[in-house]
Amino acid sequence: MALIVLLFAVLGSGLWIGLSLLAVALVGMELFTSRPVGDSMVLTIWGSTSSWTLTALPLFLWMGEILFRSKLSDDMFKGLAPWLDRLPGRLLHTNVVGCTIFAAISGSSAATCATIGKITLPELQKRGYPDDIAVGTLAGAGTLGLLIPPSIIMIVYGVAANVSIAKLFLAGVIPGLLLAALFMGYIVVWALLHKDQVPAADAAMSFGQKIHASRHLIPVVSLIALVLGGIYSGIATATEAAALGVGGALLLAKMEGSLDWARFKDGLTAACRVYCMIGLILAGAAFLTLAMGFIGLPRHLAEFIGALQLSPFALMLLLVVFFIVLGCFLDGISMVVLTIAVLLPTVEAAGFDLIWFGVFIVLVVEMAQITPPVGFNLFVLQGLTKRDVTWIARTAWPLFVLMMAAVMLTYFVPDVVLWLPRQMQA
Repeated sequence: MALIVLLFAVLGSGLWIGLSLLAVALVGMELFTSRPVGDSMVLTIWGSTSSWTLTALPLFLWMGEILFRSKLSDDMFKGLAPWLDRLPGRLLHTNVVGCTIFAAISGSSAATCATIGKITLPELQKRGYPDDIAVGTLAGAGTLGLLIPPSIIMIVYGVAANVSIAKLFLAGVIPGLLLAALFMGYIVVWALLHKDQVPAADAAMSFGQKIHASRHLIPVVSLIALVLGGIYSGIATATEAAALGVGGALLLAKMEGSLDWARFKDGLTAACRVYCMIGLILAGAAFLTLAMGFIGLPRHLAEFIGALQLSPFALMLLLVVFFIVLGCFLDGISMVVLTIAVLLPTVEAAGFDLIWFGVFIVLVVEMAQITPPVGFNLFVLQGLTKRDVTWIARTAWPLFVLMMAAVMLTYFVPDVVLWLPRQMQA
């Protein structure tokens, strides 16, 4: 208990999360075990950061940074807008569809939210769409960057739980598309109830003109096909597909004339900076997990939860509350690496499939992304809109409820998650 209190105290002090985890683990090992601390720390940090599977992480980060700095994201809006202008809610749907597409080439919630937000929010504001619905739908849809493959957090979970990353990616496809459909359904309902707040449609375009405008989507769709096609066809591992994605993103950016030395350097620097942050968190969490293992905390926690004699459904609800509360203090990756080793024995004993549990965690972490005070998407949107975080959180509340509905659906109909991975086994 003392370690948990110390951890939250150190995290609340503002110290970097990775260093906080390392410090608490160091104190725990020193005070409560007789193990050699130095050797344990070195071996654990090396083991947690030298995994070949983890190599996909910086590559996907770099791919997202290249696209973030290119014209491909602007082209995506041009290609989508003509097809969405006749739906109830009109161009509000560009938030959801744009995030869904960009999520399939980014892997990051923050990158997805920032990139699509920079494109759609000025356009929607200029055309007279209400700020609250525009920002709220973007806050929710931006979280799809975590769920729709390739997903950075799924790679982290796959390494931590020792499950197939390719199967995890497959498992995220249907829930991701389902969530996008729920978000678009919410926009339709809102638009039908607030017809006076929806601006008039642009000039009508013929089918041929829409097809011509769709040419802007070809580069993005091609890159998605390259990355995901390589993984699902078995031609490439997740790491090799990430390398293909980086090469494809560099080639597309060069072909369209938006790749110069300054952008190349900025993209590479930003990807390295983010990965170093994630790597430090992974190292700290791995050492803290080891320390907690030596102290016996995972066993005690599992025994405590087991003593509650919860049904699988009650356990699932408890974990939802647990992760949402944890999300008030930690980012998604920290939540996963810090808790997985502790929770896996309990989860397996309850009969949960580890692939299903990976998608469940991502869905709940998505909810935490729009939960104050440490909702990453809220911070991203605050930077874009200069609005108060609590206002942004209120606009995203209906999307939070829809995510909870998606969690319930995946629990009662697990094939929503597991059907595609089973096809891979077949």
